[in-house]
Amino acid sequence: MVQSDVAQRHIRIDLAGFARDGLGDHAQIMALVREADALGFGGIWFNEFHFDRANLAHPSLLLLGAAVLAVTERLRFGTSILVLPLYHPLLLAEQIAQLDRQSGGRLDVGIGRGTNPQTFRTLGLDPDQARFRFDAALDIIRMALGDGVVTHDSPFWSFSNVSVGPPPVQCPHPPIYMAAVSRDSIDLSARLGLPLLYSLEPNESRQFAPYVAALTRQKQDGRALQASSLSRYVLVDRDRSAALDRLDALTHRLNVTRAQRAKVSGTAPPAPRTRAQMLEGFAVAGTPEDCVAQILALSDRFQTRSIRAFFSANGAIPVPQARDAMRLFAATVLPVLTISTLTKDTCP
Repeated sequence: MVQSDVAQRHIRIDLAGFARDGLGDHAQIMALVREADALGFGGIWFNEFHFDRANLAHPSLLLLGAAVLAVTERLRFGTSILVLPLYHPLLLAEQIAQLDRQSGGRLDVGIGRGTNPQTFRTLGLDPDQARFRFDAALDIIRMALGDGVVTHDSPFWSFSNVSVGPPPVQCPHPPIYMAAVSRDSIDLSARLGLPLLYSLEPNESRQFAPYVAALTRQKQDGRALQASSLSRYVLVDRDRSAALDRLDALTHRLNVTRAQRAKVSGTAPPAPRTRAQMLEGFAVAGTPEDCVAQILALSDRFQTRSIRAFFSANGAIPVPQARDAMRLFAATVLPVLTISTLTKDTCP
């Protein structure tokens, strides 16, 4: 175990990024989450994408969540993100409440507007209405998960005194996180006191300062900021040189990918990132002692107690290598950070 003179903190380390790594075999995913549960990670987050038969084995996040939560005992399941404008909010609220109850209160609900206009068009929805559908859906879902009786009237949905259940286990409802990037979405998060899911590509630099400013304007306390979840690639090895070599290899691969995407979109290629830039804004890398120091520094810098670790780097790092790193991290780093997975009280 890493020894640290720093006072122990409850910093929750979750897993993310395995949704895009070609891990299409369901049994392999279940083996991964069982091991994550046994190793002591706080939770695991999966992304929502639709209408790509060749590449998407799990387009339904809540169906995947039901499977993950059924084979684990303490690991939490997070959605990053449910695209609210795609759903009828009453049906989605029922599914969220049921999954929270089935799991004994181990569900985290990340939400957002969505970024793929083609998905909206495929479903016959106007992408330009995404913001307004999102705002209305969030209002409905919060009422449904809270009081359970919903009345709403908008251009999208209209109903009166609908009883929505079952009651969720977590009080007042499962934790809701917003993947907010635009100023109006960040302002909404702050007004409602909802924590953010900080992005990784691009990173949190476009979110953090506006969010802090919005929380200050709304006179919110520090709870939402502490609960907000930061994202980082994690490369750990007992040999620092080996870990940094892997970081360099990942940096090169990401630089190539970013240049290719720019070429496809017809935009100017971005400047290649350096190792220093990766360590500053995208990665935690080095020995277990290095990782502890870097995570504590991130916790101080962003006032957060929650980090999503991308051991597989969205598929850029082979799964066996990522799982080896998870095991080393769990044995040496997690005990120092003293994970706390409880984010909400349970209802009577």
